[in-house]
Amino acid sequence: MNTRRSAAREADIWAPSVGQEEAVALLRHAIDAPVHAYLFLGPAGTGKRRTARAFAAALLCEHAGCGACRNCTLALHGEHPDVTEVEREGAAISRAQADQIIRTASMSPVEGSRKVLILDEFHLLHAEAAARLLKTVEEPPAGTVFCVLADQLVPDLVTIASRCVRVPFHSVPDDVVIAALRSEGIDEATATESARVAAGDLDRARLLSSDPGLFTRRAAFATVPQRLNGTGNRVMQLCDELLRLIDDAADPLRKRHEEEAAELEARLAQPGERKSSRKPLEDRHKRELRRHRTDELRAGLGAIASTYRDRLVQGVEGRRGLEEADAVDRIMHAIEHLDRNPNEPLMLQSLLLTLPPLT
Repeated sequence: MNTRRSAAREADIWAPSVGQEEAVALLRHAIDAPVHAYLFLGPAGTGKRRTARAFAAALLCEHAGCGACRNCTLALHGEHPDVTEVEREGAAISRAQADQIIRTASMSPVEGSRKVLILDEFHLLHAEAAARLLKTVEEPPAGTVFCVLADQLVPDLVTIASRCVRVPFHSVPDDVVIAALRSEGIDEATATESARVAAGDLDRARLLSSDPGLFTRRAAFATVPQRLNGTGNRVMQLCDELLRLIDDAADPLRKRHEEEAAELEARLAQPGERKSSRKPLEDRHKRELRRHRTDELRAGLGAIASTYRDRLVQGVEGRRGLEEADAVDRIMHAIEHLDRNPNEPLMLQSLLLTLPPLT
């Protein structure tokens, strides 16, 4: 029996890749003879980065991913010298970052015969950067493996994607999310509500499950139609309340960021530790806070829309029914524009001013 594959089957390094059996099976099969590049494609929060680290650990481990050796431990924590994780430094992967990736790929491994480059959020990629990276991703130096992570296949990524083996990631079903949260000690009601709000994003569900204000915030958004009275003063009050709740919702994430920053400082203080910049971590924290706010506002607007839909299901007819159907359309239009980073207070105020009160 092939000892590498036997060890891979028994290893626990894949356990965090919850609900991604297809991706894990494909990567396990690839451990013995990996190709030059893999495209991890699927929605945010589905564990692409965790799975990429597990794959890197399996490629560098002498036992195909034992989960306990030095190579596995360092790779799983993002600290292995032969695993480079690239995060965008601005709104998208730039030409300068592409050039740095090319230089990194050209260098020999530090400790072994393989090196892995994990390229995160590559759906945010400038066309010029994609063009510069194409040849390197298509024909990297021997022993170099690319793991390209993307939430969606955008036009600028298509050519690079054609040079990669596609590894599909899917939104995690609610029952799987609930089971994962329950196994981590979360009560059933919180696990169920967190899974419903997270909509297949396990990372977000875990964050929501640690938020004591989850139920209060959901109720505050869902009851907005009943609390509107047609006045601008009430709209201003509701906007202040809802945005304050969104700010408070980020507390669990800020706590995690503080812990990660403290861990980084502790590592940098250790003798012989490779020095690294704090800026990548700080930039990632800013992006996560921005995404968290957008996700919260999207979920909140969805709760308002659900309230109007529930009223329509009750059989409201005539002009009133048309107003409520139009309200749902307006809310969905606002949700579609959240990715453009609108001015949140102005967007929310202008939306609420157009919504009909429910009595």
